[in-house]
Amino acid sequence: MINIHTCSPEETIEAGKRIGALLRGGDIIAYKGGLGAGKTTFTRGLAIGMGLPDEVHSPTFALVNEYRGSGKMMYHFDMYRIMNAEALETTGFYDYMSDSSVIVCEWSENISECLPEDTITVTIEYKGEKEREIFLEGDERFDSAWN
Repeated sequence: MINIHTCSPEETIEAGKRIGALLRGGDIIAYKGGLGAGKTTFTRGLAIGMGLPDEVHSPTFALVNEYRGSGKMMYHFDMYRIMNAEALETTGFYDYMSDSSVIVCEWSENISECLPEDTITVTIEYKGEKEREIFLEGDERFDSAWN
């Protein structure tokens, strides 16, 4: 597990960039963290690290936001209102999985039993107005970003 402490939104974005640069098609990122924890800010960093536009917005009302770049895609889901496998199926979630896309899920706790075993988990804890504690689990390739 990697533990990252950030003291500003810019540092949270930078942490996301370092992880985003190492993502590859087929990866699924499962976020855990409450409202205002910094999930969308971290996702902005992932997008930049992947070479995608940084115009990242919370998918709360859209269910999924799509970001495209040169041969790469990221699908940013909000699973807040999705409470079971049947509801997940109706979102088309599985249709978004491909070898050229990364899926990022906010409120992944609601669909944890539906996620693949190799899902990467990012837990973001609010520690103060600008401070965050970020825990990354699930793949050793990210260790190099902090060594």
